[in-house]
Amino acid sequence: MTTNQSHESSQSHRVLLAGAGGVLGGHIARALTEAGHKVTGLGRGARNDIRADLMNRDALLRAVEGHRFDTVIHAATALRKAPMRHRDMYATDALRTEGTAHLIEAAQATGARRFVAESMVFGYGYGDHGTRAITEDAPFGPRGRTPELERHLAGMRVKEQLALGTAGLEGISLRFGLFYGPGGTDAILLMLRRRQLPVPADHGRVLPWIELTDAARAVVAAVERGRPGQAYNVADRVPMGFGAHLRCVAEEFGLPKPLPVPLWLMRPMSYAHTMMTSALRVSTAKAERELGWTPARPTVRDGLAAMRAAAGLT
Repeated sequence: MTTNQSHESSQSHRVLLAGAGGVLGGHIARALTEAGHKVTGLGRGARNDIRADLMNRDALLRAVEGHRFDTVIHAATALRKAPMRHRDMYATDALRTEGTAHLIEAAQATGARRFVAESMVFGYGYGDHGTRAITEDAPFGPRGRTPELERHLAGMRVKEQLALGTAGLEGISLRFGLFYGPGGTDAILLMLRRRQLPVPADHGRVLPWIELTDAARAVVAAVERGRPGQAYNVADRVPMGFGAHLRCVAEEFGLPKPLPVPLWLMRPMSYAHTMMTSALRVSTAKAERELGWTPARPTVRDGLAAMRAAAGLT
C-alpha cells in the first residue's frame, strides 16, 4: 500500500450511496458506517436521505444541490426479485447507462472525487469461458451474440466506461460474482419451501459467487484503498454451479431439494437459462493484493452456515 493510500484509508469519507434501500445497498451502508464513514442514502424510496430517481436527470441534480460528498457509490438496481426473462433486466440495463451518466453529473456537482461502481462478472460475456480464471486484463463488455445479450453487456460496458473514464473522478469498478446471503437468499428459501424452484443439472458448469457482507466489505476497501481507474474482481474462493448452489441452500437449511428438470425446459425463462448455461471462473488476486480484501466466507457453504447461525437455526 502506498503512503497516499494509507492516508486515504485513515480518513472518514462523506459518501453518497445510490441504491441504499436495496439488499446490497443496505449491507454497504452498514459496512461503511461501521468503518467510520458518513453515509447519505439516495434512491426513490421514503427511507432514503435524498429522494430522487437516477433516470430523471434534472430532478436528481436538484435533489443533490447544496450537498457535498467525497465519494459517490453506484449500487442502484431496478431488480426486486431474481431476473428470469431477458426483459426483467431491461430497467437495470437502463440504470447502468443513462442512470450512471446522470449520477456522475451529480457526483461532479457535489464535488466528489471518488466514484465506485458496482459491476458484475457477466460483463466478461455470457457463455462457456472454460476452466481458466479470468483476470481484469480480459476484455470487458464484448459484443453480445444476440440483441438481448448485447443490451445487457452494453449496460455493463457503458457503466464501467463512464465510471473509469470520466475526467476529474477517481473511478473504480467492482466486478462481483453472483450475490447470496442475508436478504439475498431469503426469496430462494421461500421458493424451496414451496417446492417452486426447479433446477437443471450443471454438467460441470460453475459460476463465481460472493456473500453479501463480503461484497460490502469490498466496497469499503475500494472507497478507502482502491486505485483510480481500476477494476477488481470480487468473488469467493470456490466457484459453484447454479444447481449446486440451490442444492447447497436446501441442504444447509433442511429444505426439500429443488426439483431436477432437463435444461431445455428452462428456455422460456430466457435470462435464467442463459446464466445456467454459462461457465465462468475469475481471479481475485488483484483485489486481494491492492485492496487488502479477502472473503471472510471463502465458500458458499461457509456463507450459508453463517447465515443460518445468525438466524438462530441449528
